[in-house]
Amino acid sequence: MSITFEPVASEEDRLRLAQLADEIWHEYWPALIGQAQTDYMVERFQSLEAIERDMREHGYEYWLLCADDGRIAGYTGGCEEPETNRFFISKIYLLADERGKGFARRTIEFYEELCLARSLQAMYLTVNKRNDLGVRAYLGTGFEITDAVETDIGNGFVMDDYIMEKRTDGPMPKA
Repeated sequence: MSITFEPVASEEDRLRLAQLADEIWHEYWPALIGQAQTDYMVERFQSLEAIERDMREHGYEYWLLCADDGRIAGYTGGCEEPETNRFFISKIYLLADERGKGFARRTIEFYEELCLARSLQAMYLTVNKRNDLGVRAYLGTGFEITDAVETDIGNGFVMDDYIMEKRTDGPMPKA
């Protein structure tokens, strides 16, 4: 099954993205981080307001992942970091019924192509240490664990993540 990456551009696209994020997060994350932290993180990082803020203030780009029959399978997004010559992949999320179909691997290939087209040296992401499915998927596509971090996100919650990076053929950043 093939997948296309439709840029999130319109207000309608952003609203659809926020609704999709809410659905995916509330299906997947409560078992790993609890309902309260899931609710908090959706509001802080995945809501319509958060998406629009990230696009406006941090240069985030988002794409809806569309299967060949037109259904939306998930979403992805992140931002280019000129100072490190890398792309930060902030989000790769799939609906439950779409997992295991190769869409995550195709999304990583999409980012590899994007990094090469933009002459970026690497791409990186953070993944919850307890998200075994995610960690295995990223290791299987050539990412390496480069660090482990605990980030206080407020309201008594902490993100306990690995930082994972995959090099591309882009040039080294200027010193």
